[in-house]
Order: sequence, then C-alpha cells, then structure tokens
Amino acid sequence: MLKIGLLGCGRIGQVHARSIGQIDDARVTVVADAFADTARALAEKTGAQVMDSQALIESPEVDAVVIGTPTDTHYDLIHAAADAGKAIFCEKPVDMSADRIRDCIKVVEASGVAFMTAFNRRFDPNFANVQARIAGGDIGPVEIVTIQSRDPSPPPISYIQSSGGLFRDMMIHDLDMARFLLAEEPISVFAVGSSLVDPDIGRAGDVDTAAVTLTTASGKICQISNSRRATYGYDQRIEVHGASGMIRAENMLENTVEIASEAGFRKAPAQHFFLERYESAYRAEMQHFVRGVVDGAPLSPGIFDGLQAQLLADAATRSWTEGKPIAVNVAG
Repeated sequence: MLKIGLLGCGRIGQVHARSIGQIDDARVTVVADAFADTARALAEKTGAQVMDSQALIESPEVDAVVIGTPTDTHYDLIHAAADAGKAIFCEKPVDMSADRIRDCIKVVEASGVAFMTAFNRRFDPNFANVQARIAGGDIGPVEIVTIQSRDPSPPPISYIQSSGGLFRDMMIHDLDMARFLLAEEPISVFAVGSSLVDPDIGRAGDVDTAAVTLTTASGKICQISNSRRATYGYDQRIEVHGASGMIRAENMLENTVEIASEAGFRKAPAQHFFLERYESAYRAEMQHFVRGVVDGAPLSPGIFDGLQAQLLADAATRSWTEGKPIAVNVAG
C-alpha cells in the first residue's frame, strides 16, 4: 500500500484525492494546506491526518508526496521531499523559472527519488490513443500537428496577474502535448497574441487569444491556438497529419444525442469544464504514478519534460513580446 501525503487541499488536491481513493494499492494518509479548514475538510473525506507541510514530508506515514500547492511553493517542497527520500508527483508548472527547475532536477537526480510532472492530458484516453497509433505507424511520419484549446470563459483578473501569462499557464499543456505527438523537440517558436475577450487582460499585461507555431529540426510543424473564450463549451481538439493519413480527436460532448430537423442536425455542447473533461485522465495519471513508484518503473512525463515545456512557454512569451521567432535550446 503506497502511503501518499497530499500537499495542497484545494481544487486540484481534491481531484487527486478522489483519484487516489479509486486505486486499490494507494491511500491518502496525511494532508497539508495553508488553510486549516480546507485541510480538515479533505482529511475528513479521506480519513487522513492533518500536518504542516514539513511534518508531512518527514512523516514515516508518507511514502510519496503529491504537490498541488501554488507554483511559487513547488521549489522548496521538491527540495524538502527529495531530501527526505519521498517520491514526488508535482503539478505543472514545476516552477516559473527554468533555472530553478534545473536546480530541482539536480536535487531529484542526486537523491534518486521518482518524479512525475502532472501533464494530465497525455493520459486522456483519446489523446493517448492518437499518440499510440502515430507511434504504431498508422499515418506514417508526422508532418503537421494542430492543437486547439479554448476555455469557456476567462479566469478572474486576480488570477491572470499571478499566473505567469497565457503561454506559461494555459498553453503549457498544449506545448507538452506538441512534444508528445511530434516525438521530436521543437527548435523554433513563433507566437502572436491579442486581448480580444477582455480588455482588462491586456491591461494586466497578458493575452487571451494566441497562436503559436513550433518547428522541429527535421521540419515538422505544430500549430497551437488558444482562447479564453468558447461559447459552446470547453474546446479540446487535436489533429495530426502524416505522410500516409490523418488522425484526430474531437471534443467530448455533454451527451451523444443528435437531433435532426428541417433546420439541420444539432448535437450537445462540449463538456463545460476541465474537471469533467479530464476526469479519466487525472485518474489514469495517478494510477501511472502509483504503479511506477510501487514497481520501480520509469515515470513519464518526468521532471525534464516539465523543464522542456517551460522553456517552450518562455520562448513563446518572448516571441509574442519581441514579435519574432525564438530559437529553443533542445538540450535545456
């Protein structure tokens, strides 16, 4: 039985607690949160103890930690957990600074602890199936990848101001997905962005509508489009074109009912929120983490994947700011 300490009992912490609760050989034993009431509420649901973060990390009742706290706390928690010899599951981004992620890589490698970066979309059944069929040669060598990701509505401005910007907060998932599907590191990033959804987002120094083109050394291309607005629900689609065919994954709808009349065909809206859209992905990624730690198997995506996604997000931010393509050092 893998004993897991949950650092952060907010929305994502609760998602992970539910996932762990569905895994036979794992359980949440200790929880910690900056807000005592939030920690107590989740402890009651899971049967866990409540401790502060350092006590949780040092507890003999914890074999592995799940870090679901604000990004600016990740660095210290990763160092503490690695020093304590605990396996680590960390939400993205690992840190807002690529240099600080490199520091984390050093301490993780020196300690030899297992580490997984939580890019949950790799574990979505549909997206994982697309990647597996590409790897199996179903469409031949990849030529162009298209990723569309649009939120139903923008987050509060207070969140925007501390998020690191759309490229680092929202698009980082798509940048990791691009690497997952291309199976080759991008070496060039070109980004454009506007604030068309909410002028206050622009006044806060960010964009709400953006597009990025990634290019690999062999010439493969990935196009990513993001928007903070989609009136029809949570829009998550990918398409990959190869030398001998095309494969794509469409949106998950609220239901599969289709109505036909003289006005045409009508389907249900896309699922509205990321928690329901990626429920199975969150469960699958946690199963992968638990299985890997228990069996001593490699974990993927790892901390290097967290660094590479951050480097691409940084390059996209710089490209948007400077209005030119930015070269990316694939060696990190």
